[in-house]
Amino acid sequence: MDYRLNITAEAEYLHVRVTGTNTPEAVAGYLQEVHQECVRRRCFRVLIEEHLEGPRLSAFPVFKIAAEGSARSSDIIEALAYVDAHATGDLMQFAQNVARNRGMHVAVFASVAEARAWLQRQLADPGRRARTPEGTTPPAT
Repeated sequence: MDYRLNITAEAEYLHVRVTGTNTPEAVAGYLQEVHQECVRRRCFRVLIEEHLEGPRLSAFPVFKIAAEGSARSSDIIEALAYVDAHATGDLMQFAQNVARNRGMHVAVFASVAEARAWLQRQLADPGRRARTPEGTTPPAT
């Protein structure tokens, strides 16, 4: 495993801080683990704070990870706020667009404070419906 997750259950979302090596396998692995934790904890709003070290991924691996992750999680995750502490250029915006085009309610941010504020706005929006896996109920908010 090339990454480590630190998951904190906040009042209305999971705050995931990931550290390790920036590889396609690590990113895909931790996103799968976050998905599983959301289902296990029945918490479908997430703030991911990524602190992976090493060269940034190129466009094709980012596209593949965003597309596959969205296919797996778009019916489960209600809101995903994403902060890459080492992001450069427009690649995170590209990943956001790929995921949104596949039904994922995701937004990328430059800071944790901005991501938290966005998650709070999602909670305040009465038009947002909770997404839950089949056979479960939404967590109490």
